[in-house]
Amino acid sequence: MPTRNVVLTERQDAMIAILVRSGSYKNASEVLRDGLRLLEQRQAEEVARIEVLRDAAQVGMASIEAGKARRFETLEGLEIYLDGLGKGRTVGGPG
Repeated sequence: MPTRNVVLTERQDAMIAILVRSGSYKNASEVLRDGLRLLEQRQAEEVARIEVLRDAAQVGMASIEAGKARRFETLEGLEIYLDGLGKGRTVGGPG
């Protein structure tokens, strides 16, 4: 298994020591490997979120191009429209 020398802050070193002393981890390497797994998971979730946002943007753009977009001149008009959607009906036009 490869080894690396890393520089930690005092706070990071103390955290590792606490986690090892608590019995949650056997040693500092386990702590660091788990931290890297969490970072890897967070990055994968970020990539997935970006993909969902891209898909939503494409759906939105397609709706605009198809003339299905609505324009609201006031926040109140938008709120009335959204309230109607929450009740399963579409009410109020642009306003």
